[in-house]
Amino acid sequence: MNEYERQHRRAESIKQMYPPGTRIELICMNDPLAPVPSGTRGTVKTVDDIGTIFPEWDNGRSLGVVPGEDVFRKLTQEEIEAEKLSKSEIEEKSENLDEDNGMTMKT
Repeated sequence: MNEYERQHRRAESIKQMYPPGTRIELICMNDPLAPVPSGTRGTVKTVDDIGTIFPEWDNGRSLGVVPGEDVFRKLTQEEIEAEKLSKSEIEEKSENLDEDNGMTMKT
C-alpha cells in the first residue's frame, strides 16, 4: 500500500467515525497561535480528504481538529441529552421572563 492509499483509508475511517452532526469536545489543541479553548464543544460539519475534522464550535470558531495532533472526544448520548435539556430549560426561562415583563422578543 502506498502513502496515498494509506492516507485515503485513514481519512475514510475518520469520516465514518465522525459523520456530520457528531458532537465533540476539545481536550487540547496543538495550535500555539489561535487554539480553540479546552472544553469547547462543537458539531462536526465535515471531514476533509486528509482526515481533518471541521466542527462548528459552540463559541463560533471554525478551526479544524487533526486526529493524532489535537486531543478531543465524542460526547456520549447522555451528554447530548443533557445539553438538549439544558437548552430547553434556558429557552423556557427566557420565555417566562418575557411574559412576566410583558415583552415579546423579535426573531
